Amino acid sequence: MSVSTTGPAVAELLTEFTDATPGRLDAEYQRLAAALWNGGQATEQALAATPALVTALDQVGDDRKGHLVVLLGLLAEVEYPVTGGPLNTAVRQGLDRYLELLGRGDKTQPLTLALLYLLSHFPGDRDRILAAAGAIDLDPAERTRLERGLARLDLDDPDVGRVWPAPSVWDLTEEEREFDRQNIRGLSPAQITTNWENDTRTLFGYSGALAYWAVRYGMPVTIPPAIPSGAAPGPAGELGIETFAQYADALRCTACSGSLEFGETVRCPACSVRYPIAHGILDLSDGISESTADLPHEATANLLAKLAEIPSLGVYYEKVLRPAFLNIAGANWGGAVTPADEDGYIARQIRPVDGPVLDLAAGAGRWTTVVAKAVGQERLVAVDMGLPMLTVLRGKLPKVPAVRGSALNIPFEDASFGAVNCWNALQAFPDDAAAAIAEVGRVLRPGGTFTMMTFLFDEDPIARHFQESHYFPSRPEGMLLFEMDELTRWLADAGMAIADSSGAGTFAFVTAVRN
Repeated sequence: MSVSTTGPAVAELLTEFTDATPGRLDAEYQRLAAALWNGGQATEQALAATPALVTALDQVGDDRKGHLVVLLGLLAEVEYPVTGGPLNTAVRQGLDRYLELLGRGDKTQPLTLALLYLLSHFPGDRDRILAAAGAIDLDPAERTRLERGLARLDLDDPDVGRVWPAPSVWDLTEEEREFDRQNIRGLSPAQITTNWENDTRTLFGYSGALAYWAVRYGMPVTIPPAIPSGAAPGPAGELGIETFAQYADALRCTACSGSLEFGETVRCPACSVRYPIAHGILDLSDGISESTADLPHEATANLLAKLAEIPSLGVYYEKVLRPAFLNIAGANWGGAVTPADEDGYIARQIRPVDGPVLDLAAGAGRWTTVVAKAVGQERLVAVDMGLPMLTVLRGKLPKVPAVRGSALNIPFEDASFGAVNCWNALQAFPDDAAAAIAEVGRVLRPGGTFTMMTFLFDEDPIARHFQESHYFPSRPEGMLLFEMDELTRWLADAGMAIADSSGAGTFAFVTAVRN
């Protein structure tokens, strides 16, 4: 597919890019790229201009080859999932040159990362490319991303769902792999194909973003995870029903918004729905009508079954997935934002008024721990929809009650909380972000603070494309991030005014105060 564009001839743009001073390099590269590529589509000039881009690799300095290689990768990707289309074929004509450049480099060079991104688009040349890459001591993540990009789908044994940010990082137990296999067996061939292609696009997006950052700024850095290595903690001990009963005036039924009764069980007298408690987690997402069965026993059994689903995922997220996500969503390849920066912001900015404090979309409790230190465990409640995550949280903070509930229907009454924290979560439900912020405004007391961190779209069109090219299960249409004016408007509509807005890269650290 191509889009119409007008502007200077490609030869002129190539010359201006080649001759650009360091201070003009990025601007001239953007002009060249925009003449050939626009938001994932090729322009009318792209096909005819591709041989000139390949030839230019012999004419530009080493500090500019990586830029051209990334652009060639973008053009090769335009026709995906077709891999033998005219544009992909035109880019492939430079394969000998790409492999020669790969053989001359090593894994510490930005050009090598750019070449790995480009070469992953030619599965027909898989054996030749992997042989050339084998001569370089690639890290397992780089090697397996390349192997996966060059792989063909096998419907009888599809590698679906556990490939990002690299297949090598998914060190699952056999029980966890069987859990995955059972889920995949329930998919139709069309569903498997769609998921496979989205996984591949997501790897292209990660590899491309990594390469693009590296050719502009240098090799990325690695920030140690915020938690130590080790297995997932076991479930914490029970918290008695009296722990949740102290919030009886604030908690509400998610089925009818009625008040809850706390006796031997948690129930809504208005609509006769009961809610289970297990391991210190009150599940307000899935109440069961009293008219259907022996409900307290069955509901608790269902909750315990849910808790068992990949119980290590919460820890795995913190160790592997979250750092990779910060790189792609926050442009944090250079380590401008560290875990200590995030913790320090929360500790400085959260200013609760009277009442309990809510950690919303708390996940595995990474920032619940920080909030607890700032305000005290005795006034803290954690809410999230993910039971494996809440299980890890309860292991970390056995005195903090957890509620399974939605950020779009927070199961608490109006003006219940003295402060709300929602850290690194809003982008998980971006289509409903305005509704979630409105819910925060509803449950927050006047004068209380709302601290949050989320991500903005990059102003650079190529970097933004790589952000959008991530197809996670929560949003298979591609990643959706925010613009700052959107966040400002939604907060104002929810009765909150921004008191602080900061953040490096495309991070958005925000503190708002309820009017």
